[in-house]
Amino acid sequence: MLDPVDKYVIEKVKEKRIEKGISQSQLAFELELSNGFIGMIESTRFERKYSVAQLNKIAKIFGCSPRDFLPKEAM
Repeated sequence: MLDPVDKYVIEKVKEKRIEKGISQSQLAFELELSNGFIGMIESTRFERKYSVAQLNKIAKIFGCSPRDFLPKEAM
């Protein structure tokens, strides 16, 4: 089972991805990952999560800070 912080981060990335109009496949391509990787992370059936390095790359792609994906307070 994923930690609540990991779930929060995944949901924030998904929200921002949708807001920016970027598909799962497009994000995976930008991150040089397999086509289904983002889908696996966003699915509740898998326990995959983003690495810190991946969050940094995602922030660059979205034009934001990696901090935008983290909760404001400890969980």
